Amino acid sequence: MSAMAEPEVSSLRHLPAVAAVLATDEAALLLESHGRVATTDAIRQVIDEARDALRVTPGTAPDANALAQLARGRLEARAPGLRPVFNLTGTVLHTNLGRALLADAAIEAAVAAMRHAVALEYDLASGARGERDDHLRQLLCELTGAEDATVVNNNAAAVLLCLNTFALGREAVVSRGELIEIGGAFRMPDIMARAGARMVEVGTTNRTHPADYRDALNADTGLVLKVHTSNYRIQGFTAEVDARELSVIAAAAGLPLLNDLGSGSLIDLSRFGLAREPTVRDAVVEGAQLVTFSGDKLLGGPQAGFIVGDRALIAQLNRNPLKRALRVDKLRLAAIEATLQLYRDPDRLAERLPTLRFLARGRADIEAQAHRLQPAVAARLGGAFEVVVGDCFSQMGSGALPLDTLASAALLIRPNGSQRVLEHLAASLRALTRPIIGRVADGALQLDLRCLDEAEEAALLEVLSELDADSIAAQVP
Repeated sequence: MSAMAEPEVSSLRHLPAVAAVLATDEAALLLESHGRVATTDAIRQVIDEARDALRVTPGTAPDANALAQLARGRLEARAPGLRPVFNLTGTVLHTNLGRALLADAAIEAAVAAMRHAVALEYDLASGARGERDDHLRQLLCELTGAEDATVVNNNAAAVLLCLNTFALGREAVVSRGELIEIGGAFRMPDIMARAGARMVEVGTTNRTHPADYRDALNADTGLVLKVHTSNYRIQGFTAEVDARELSVIAAAAGLPLLNDLGSGSLIDLSRFGLAREPTVRDAVVEGAQLVTFSGDKLLGGPQAGFIVGDRALIAQLNRNPLKRALRVDKLRLAAIEATLQLYRDPDRLAERLPTLRFLARGRADIEAQAHRLQPAVAARLGGAFEVVVGDCFSQMGSGALPLDTLASAALLIRPNGSQRVLEHLAASLRALTRPIIGRVADGALQLDLRCLDEAEEAALLEVLSELDADSIAAQVP
């Protein structure tokens, strides 16, 4: 054996066995939190890596405790990616952060549905098979004034189902100015094509007239579509046919009008100081035979797509085999029902529904919270950063009211050195055990506090204690 090989073999001989590492106190904690299979696999992996390293560079073999700590780091790195974050972006309905937070009543209803068997498709009165839509039908009809209602897994699915049911192999007429693109590059023309409908554009981008629709309707038309442009506005020299007039045109041709509201609201938001959006009840009154809208945007519930309208047309939708592929499960049904129940008491809705509570918060309340938190946040960030309270503007998000902003207040964090430190700070905040998501603008990292409940303030400060701000600042010369 060569002189170089002897130290290598000696080091490998001192490498602890899996059983020895499992016998450490550190490993006992890992077994408790991660289980035997995952812990043992992680220990084997770090032992194999240590063995390979010693063969390349002979040295002292790590002991059992060191290997257990390495295994802990490997297991903790597998933390779920879908975990809670602090949404301090100023966007209340942030699509990338899960949109609406559910009301306590909705959370409790979903938990109950997880823990117990539920009468999902079971009629308790007759003992026969029931329909899962029955849990929501009466509530949706009461809140919207529609004859009937059904629900699928999101609003794009609702539009898809309507188009596939009434315009499969036929024409669907829509204004060129309403051919929207929603998040993730999903476009209305693509949805229409997947539904099997042939799109017929009428009018121009900025102006569409009643005659444009009348001229396009023929024996091959299956449906007239109106799309609420909730995520953009066309301004200036414009003209559009409102839903009331369009419903008359469609009815005269014996065709259904589908009014896709997108975000959809069940109440007039102006009562909370927000700009008025058309409500679902408005769309029903205006004569649309089918109205589609989302559950997880302005409504403030879980992801869902609602279709309300004419009873005979809803029945046709429910007979479409595609409906089964798009249906929602018991957890979402329970949470949706609980959310809709809250709308029966609109006077207390903003207290109970997080989306409306955040949207209705006044700037003075948010500024007071910012001044309350500023000293503690500044202390945790140390001398590398300056933390001040400043003005900012929040937005609704998820395509709703794209031109309207809400006066708010933020903690503005500025580096005492290079501006490049801000991106490092933002990345470090995203790496915390509960990530803090803000936005970099105007030379500062802005933490808009609109969506921070008072009960979450202590949790925010606690997670900030994990940050080594001086180290972050030292990374940039």
